[in-house]
Amino acid sequence: MRSVRIGVDTGGTFTDVVAVDEKTGEIITTKTPSTPANPADGFVAGIGKLGELDVSSVVHGTTVATNQLLEDRVAGLGFVTTEGFEFILEIARQSVPDGYGNSYFWVKPPRIVPVHLVRTVGGRLDHLGNEVWPFAEEQAVEVARFYRAMGITTIGVCFLHSYANPEHERRMRDVLAREHPEAVVSISSDVLREYREYERSVTTLVDAAVKPAMRRYIANLSSRLGMPFSVMKSNGGVLSAQEVVHQPITTVLSGPAAGALGAALIASTAGHPSVITLDGGGTSTDVAVVIDGEPSITTEGAIGRYPCKIPMIDIVTVGAGGGSIAWISPEGTLKVGPRSAGADPGPLCYRRGGTEVTVTDAHVYLGRIPPHLLGGEIPLDADAARTGIEALADKLGLSAERTATGILEISAFNQSNAIRRITVKRGLDVRDFPLVTFGGSGPLLACRLIDILGLPAVVVPPEPGNVSAFGLLTVDVKNDYVRTHVTRDLSLETAAGIFRELEHEAAEALAREGFDEPVHARSADLRYYGQAYEVRVPALAGELDEGWRAEVLERFHDAHEKLYGYAYRDDPRQAVEWVNLRVSGIGPISRPAIRRRPYKKVEAEAVTRRVHFEDDCDAPIHQRAALDPGTVVEGPAVIEEYGSTIPIHPGFTAKVDEYGNVEVRRGAFEERG
Repeated sequence: MRSVRIGVDTGGTFTDVVAVDEKTGEIITTKTPSTPANPADGFVAGIGKLGELDVSSVVHGTTVATNQLLEDRVAGLGFVTTEGFEFILEIARQSVPDGYGNSYFWVKPPRIVPVHLVRTVGGRLDHLGNEVWPFAEEQAVEVARFYRAMGITTIGVCFLHSYANPEHERRMRDVLAREHPEAVVSISSDVLREYREYERSVTTLVDAAVKPAMRRYIANLSSRLGMPFSVMKSNGGVLSAQEVVHQPITTVLSGPAAGALGAALIASTAGHPSVITLDGGGTSTDVAVVIDGEPSITTEGAIGRYPCKIPMIDIVTVGAGGGSIAWISPEGTLKVGPRSAGADPGPLCYRRGGTEVTVTDAHVYLGRIPPHLLGGEIPLDADAARTGIEALADKLGLSAERTATGILEISAFNQSNAIRRITVKRGLDVRDFPLVTFGGSGPLLACRLIDILGLPAVVVPPEPGNVSAFGLLTVDVKNDYVRTHVTRDLSLETAAGIFRELEHEAAEALAREGFDEPVHARSADLRYYGQAYEVRVPALAGELDEGWRAEVLERFHDAHEKLYGYAYRDDPRQAVEWVNLRVSGIGPISRPAIRRRPYKKVEAEAVTRRVHFEDDCDAPIHQRAALDPGTVVEGPAVIEEYGSTIPIHPGFTAKVDEYGNVEVRRGAFEERG
């Protein structure tokens, strides 16, 4: 029996499964509809479709925490903070979405914890962690008993300056454990040991809010799977399920992070080290930027309306997937998304009770996807799609073809806007990056995105619907640790001590995961004195000396100039301030090899189908597994495979490379300079 490693990515519409044979490197893939009511059902069903295998390890990308936050299912939460600071959440950052133009009309959304469920405890630390006033234990007991009486069983604790000294928070946790043992508690010094009390408070509360659901889900999955497994984290690493229940906030971008990493490995192997990645699923589209083989990392992310300052791959998500619903606004204009039909009931063509037209229905009506999905497992009802499109067209006063084309055009612009947000708004020229598009619906709009954005090319990997699940098998175990240390005159001895402490924490955590020789990656957040936010740069390993300091400072000046267009490296009047020191503890794994000729060869068949691009045409239909490396396909045409489809519009050309990737460009490949 073959020994395999398995990656399972649970999406909003499909659950994708990839198994890699540890001896031969052979990759086996499958998909199954997701089960939103209990994602574990789809997980187990997907693994079951692989048949009898000797499974050595399983890695899971989950959306349990993400969906809870996106759907705003946060209730019954308590917040404990320092006396006199009970309005931290109400004051927040005084920011108004979309600039100041709508500040008179914007209504502040409800806080994650309403004021009447916020409680304070006496005691005070200064910014260095020195105790100014002692911890008020009697007051802490009263707070714990209040929450017990109110039936509040999920509590976040964030005291002022606890990043410098966690003692008061730990004492509060002990009081809660003694007086209210049923409560699930998160303390900020465990979740985010970094300054800025508002972001630290919300991040801690989000961690507390998702803990119960994640613990139930992991326990359910563990009992049904019958073996240990790991969970993908937002920072691009994995962690064992038994550890991740203690820090569930680290999984809030679990699936999208895996997709970006899998696409980065596939693209760099094929000679594209810097790319934009686009993961198009049934519910949403996730976009990231990869530079020199590494996805960009941020700590300024948010999930829904909740800021989360944990390190995460910098991903922009929009509600533009195959299940996105087309609707008419009160003004009478056509809109698409962000609401989705999901997997249940799904698009009209699924015939599972869906009542609204979706992007998938538009593709079916125009003939751009086959009359079935997953090799025939999910038959599609073209008549149902046609009836829905025609009814919507009548309301708009347009032809059915124009309506269906308009739905796809709006969806393409929604995706292109997400790409602009992660490139143009970050100072990058989108025309410098090929786009790697994957996911079941990702390749469907490839040609339109080339035209809208001026992309040089779009690369579609083999088995694009399973790239996220494949990405789960390419990542190391990884934990991040941070310590705030604000100073303009960094003591190398103090900094070395902080790095030693963080590396010790990282080593202990990785030892529990079975890694005796972990790798430590250092970084630091710096800014010019007087600035409000900082820039992160990598820091050298080894002993800290003046050469180390000079190298980090030079990296900061370079990064600042790249981001903002200027730097003060030669201006002694502009001091540099050190803010945070960071360590990532990494447990390396062996990555699956990217194989040449990934498909089992099939014989080409001469098949055509009526497809509408600019006009109706009889387009040749190519089976992707029949296309040898070097094969060129000129549009109009459609390339199909088990989990995805690539429509090649008139005027575009697709070429298969030696790794089985399909590269799409406008014009003929011979015309490239």
